[in-house]
Amino acid sequence: MKIKYLGTAAAEGVPAMFCKCVSCENIRRLGKGEFRTRTQILIDGELSVDFPPEAYSNSLKYGFNLADLKYVLVTHSHMDHFYAHDFILRGYRYASGFSSPLHIYGNAEVAAVFAECTRREMKPSVSPNVVMHTLKPYESYDIGGYKLLTLPANHGNTEDSLLFYIRKGGAGYLHMHDTGLPCDDIYGFLKTSGAKAGLVSLDCTYADRTGMPRPRHMNMDDGKLVAEKLMAAGVCDKNTKFVVTHFSHNSNPITSRVDSAAQKYGFIAAYDGLEFTI
Repeated sequence: MKIKYLGTAAAEGVPAMFCKCVSCENIRRLGKGEFRTRTQILIDGELSVDFPPEAYSNSLKYGFNLADLKYVLVTHSHMDHFYAHDFILRGYRYASGFSSPLHIYGNAEVAAVFAECTRREMKPSVSPNVVMHTLKPYESYDIGGYKLLTLPANHGNTEDSLLFYIRKGGAGYLHMHDTGLPCDDIYGFLKTSGAKAGLVSLDCTYADRTGMPRPRHMNMDDGKLVAEKLMAAGVCDKNTKFVVTHFSHNSNPITSRVDSAAQKYGFIAAYDGLEFTI
């Protein structure tokens, strides 16, 4: 699997959209090499984990065509992870030449947001080109050539936010964005399911900041605990790459700073455009 980090910021982006704090102003001065768009992962050029408002601009920046997307996995319904309005454009006079429907997978609230955001403008000729599927936690799904396991995230109680384990052939990727420390049941489920991860993406909204409540997101200390539990369950081993991402502007995520902090934990700090093959 080829895994590309298209965006590595939390909801507000880095620098934050409406912010003039010291960190954001400094990042603006440093220039676009330090900019981070909202979280999106592209796998094999055909599967996207989350679909932020920047999905279109990401396709232009990194040279892929959204018409080639076959699957979108959505962790939860928040706008920075699921900008559903764009899907009204997959057909009619707006688009042609794609060969199959785009399949979107998410929880019941994601499905509700999809319906709400497309209700006014979705044309009957476009609707068959975008198919919504509802997922639940602790399930296994076959999606094209991928095996998907769904896990519950710790991200509030308004919906069943999800974490994803994705396997293709002998390669496994574990996606753990937008969660506080997850419940311990996930490790047994992954172990029993035979999950093996060569790459793990960890929510690191708080980077190396400590001393504040973290009910819905993690920092590097939390990521270390998760990594240790994954290792103990046999899901990961010494060759697994642990990548921290989804940084808030409040964490001052200048590349050199978060790189240095992440290395102390044995982690890799993601940046927009980072790519791995596993």
